[in-house]
Amino acid sequence: MLTTTQSHSSPPAGLHPAVAPSLAKWHAMIERRDLGGLGAITHPEVVFRSPMAFTPYHSAPALELALKTVLQVFEDFTYHRQLASDDGLSVVLEFSARVGDKNLKGIDFIRFDETGRIVDFEVMVRPLSGLQALGAEMGARIGQPLTAYKGHV
Repeated sequence: MLTTTQSHSSPPAGLHPAVAPSLAKWHAMIERRDLGGLGAITHPEVVFRSPMAFTPYHSAPALELALKTVLQVFEDFTYHRQLASDDGLSVVLEFSARVGDKNLKGIDFIRFDETGRIVDFEVMVRPLSGLQALGAEMGARIGQPLTAYKGHV
């Protein structure tokens, strides 16, 4: 079962005690558009699952590179809803954004460990036209550097 919250100003009920502060830090960083504190809430071997690639990326630097770049690419980024898993260690964040003239909707699936660090971050995006615009822009900016992290464990 998932617990839903419409706004990120109040966390979903049932979050693990270590996850709630990390999720609040995440939202604060997104609002400031500054991910300088990401390392404090990310496991060094975090797994990042991009909507553009089947093979995941393994490492905090890969996640940081992708997220810092997407913050530059996305326009009008807004989180709409957040849901928490029964164990309180996972959240689902629904968002919308624009890339150029393409609107998109997406979901961030974030799994935390018992210390509140992100261990898995998966992104899904629709529609295809929005995903293609995102992929083209991200590829042009970080395609080669991000590929170096693919599949490394």
